[in-house]
Amino acid sequence: MRIAVIGGGWAGLAAAVELTAAGAETTLFEAGRILGGRARGVNIDGHQLDNGQHILLGAYRDALALMRRVGADPDECFDRRPLQVVDNTGFRLALPKLPAPLNVAWGLLSARGVSLGEKLRTALWMDGIKRRGFKLASETTVAQWLDDAGQTGALRRHLWEPLCLAALNLPAERASAQLFANVLRDSLGSSRRADTDLLLPRVDLGRLLPEPAGQWLQAHGAQIRLSTRVSQIIPTENGIDIDGETFAAAIIATAPQHVGALWPAAATDYTYEPIATVYRNFEPKMKLPFPLSNRLGGHCQWVVDRGDGVLACVLSGHGEWEKLDDAALAATLDQELGWPNPTGWQKVIREKRATFSAIPGLHRPDARTNDPRVFLAGDYTWADYPATLEGAARSGLRAAQLAMAVHRPR
Repeated sequence: MRIAVIGGGWAGLAAAVELTAAGAETTLFEAGRILGGRARGVNIDGHQLDNGQHILLGAYRDALALMRRVGADPDECFDRRPLQVVDNTGFRLALPKLPAPLNVAWGLLSARGVSLGEKLRTALWMDGIKRRGFKLASETTVAQWLDDAGQTGALRRHLWEPLCLAALNLPAERASAQLFANVLRDSLGSSRRADTDLLLPRVDLGRLLPEPAGQWLQAHGAQIRLSTRVSQIIPTENGIDIDGETFAAAIIATAPQHVGALWPAAATDYTYEPIATVYRNFEPKMKLPFPLSNRLGGHCQWVVDRGDGVLACVLSGHGEWEKLDDAALAATLDQELGWPNPTGWQKVIREKRATFSAIPGLHRPDARTNDPRVFLAGDYTWADYPATLEGAARSGLRAAQLAMAVHRPR
């Protein structure tokens, strides 16, 4: 059975691997020259970087399982550490290597810069969230949720709001409380300690999944057509016609803004949020005390130590930084961060549509379409999460399983 996957990002790769493993004759179409979509490696001026800084958690179970399936060992690819949230004001919350939920409880109670009363109130609030199954009113923003819970102190500024911006790429005033609660449920609220771990890539994003997945697919007989943009999908009596070729089914795994051109019935009308990653190189090689640091009071929200003297500064969501050109943005960050003289090498990577806006009540389409032979995959279709690599991987697996179930001989 021939099945087409359109889009070679993490969702499309997950779908293609699942289909191929199940015995389908898989053809993967990718408009770009390399696989990976919005999470891929890039080589710039001799530096192996990413097209945007990504942070993963131990809770990314399906993404990690997919890596193992195609021969990428997460234990080698990631520096796995217990979660720490540290910032430039002296705040620090560090989870110990204790079983869950003791690790979160101890990390909360030992947090630096927070009163004991606030810690106890927060512990009771988190316990109440768990008892309610992390269920919230669909129209609630994170800011409203925190206000109603009395979370107005240091932990809001130093923990909840930065985590919300990191996870949803939106400030608390606009972000969906339910989606943020889902992220907390599967990480800090998980019964598995490993789910709370921070996974910092030791290699570029291409080596995490796109490259080994491409090699695995080719070794198992799948076709990969790079630099091939699909222009038309037409249902026929005999199957799904894709630019003159007939397939039994198709999975559309493009970014949501491109779906409507291929399948108008599945068109979305989302707004999008930008992300900029500013890479800076330092000599002598700078090393942060902990490889992930939150920054308050400036343009940059997070700084990631990528090793070998390269730091990645992440700017999430809309802001004044969008008005600055690359040189001015890098100079502004140098002044804000106040670090010793960089070498002068810099690279700014901007993604204007990095994520869909994860606002309250956002409609998320199903994997099924109005044709039983056409399916959707992509992080925007995994309604339980905001735009994440884990949501992309899960959506691709689901779409592949649905396609195989519908077309499996009875």
